[in-house]
Amino acid sequence: MAVRRHVTYDGTVQGVGFRYTVMRLAAGRDVAGFVRNLADGRVELVAEGPEAEVAGLLSDVGERMRRYIRGAQVLEEPVAGEAGEFRVRF
Repeated sequence: MAVRRHVTYDGTVQGVGFRYTVMRLAAGRDVAGFVRNLADGRVELVAEGPEAEVAGLLSDVGERMRRYIRGAQVLEEPVAGEAGEFRVRF
């Protein structure tokens, strides 16, 4: 079953390679969506795909970037039919 998760991370998450780490982690998974910096210093990630793939990506991000993340807000959203790739948005 496909799911969509909208996550905002706060902490020291900009200027540490966060977006490109997420891109590398997503490259090995069947997920679509994006990651981008927000003006307030947080990072936003939207991922859509099979539930196990999205959960795995979020787990990998949390593990790999744990020293930079102070908090994360995860929202479940309706599946929107995100395009078949994961990318960095600017």
